[in-house]
Amino acid sequence: MIITVTLNAAIDKSLAVPNFRLGRRHRTVDQRTMAGGKGVNIARTLKALGQPVIATGFAGGATGTHIVEQLTEESILNDFVRIREESRTNTSVLDPTTGDQTEINERGPAVSAREVELFRDKLLYLARGAAIVVFAGSLPRGVEPDLYASLVRDLERLDVISVIDTDGEPLRQAVRAEPDVVSPNVLEAEELVGHEFATEEERTLAVGEIVALGPREAIMTLPDGCLAQVLVDGQRFLKRARVEQREPIAKRGSGDAFLAGYLAARYEGRAPDQCLRFGVACGAESTARLGAGLIDPREARRLMGDVELSVVDLPAEVT
Repeated sequence: MIITVTLNAAIDKSLAVPNFRLGRRHRTVDQRTMAGGKGVNIARTLKALGQPVIATGFAGGATGTHIVEQLTEESILNDFVRIREESRTNTSVLDPTTGDQTEINERGPAVSAREVELFRDKLLYLARGAAIVVFAGSLPRGVEPDLYASLVRDLERLDVISVIDTDGEPLRQAVRAEPDVVSPNVLEAEELVGHEFATEEERTLAVGEIVALGPREAIMTLPDGCLAQVLVDGQRFLKRARVEQREPIAKRGSGDAFLAGYLAARYEGRAPDQCLRFGVACGAESTARLGAGLIDPREARRLMGDVELSVVDLPAEVT
């Protein structure tokens, strides 16, 4: 079983609005409303890929009820902790004429210390039957930034693989807890290591810098694939996976689809190269539709053959 954790779950509205301009009145040509948040998106993709998954986190108010109902309608197993305050709604506006995407994310509910403890108890109970737990997305108000780190340490005692996909202070704290995998995008990685990347070489060095902070493996997602430092038979290897970019319909959620594909392959016991190839293929395939976490598994498997993967020499500083 794979568990996805979404502590700041949402209802995501995706709107396609041609020639979108601020201050003007527009009509949509396409729209989709779905349960969302990074962990929920990952769970949706894992379900499409046929993997056993359960989504958990916080859900509050009528919006929280809507999130749970939508997941249930999609036959995605879920077990959320009900909270007093209302879960958030996020809106994404895609201009299909330019490909530009504008996102407006609500800050979300405040969560009490008691609600956090209820969640911790629930997660550790669920984790007894899990192989992998992925913590994805932001923390709601009232939650201490070290929560992910604390839960990673709890999971290590249960011998459960921990995966982190977040940003800011929660990511900085989490990497020090030595999770099995962290998967930031470029902007999140720049914030984590404290400097920008101007070249491929700098991005390559940064993956090593991230691993030096604590995690066993690090995967930096890129627009055309990923850079990953992974363990193979106890040895570290730096891999670069890329696929030719297609004209996307919407990019939102492609990183979530990547991570879901990677985890699906890892759960099946596939080799690291196959995990990275499949992750990149799922991320690329997901850009062909409006709505995060939606993919065609057959097309994703076909795209695996188009993913180029190479070994990059580890810089001396990070060997």
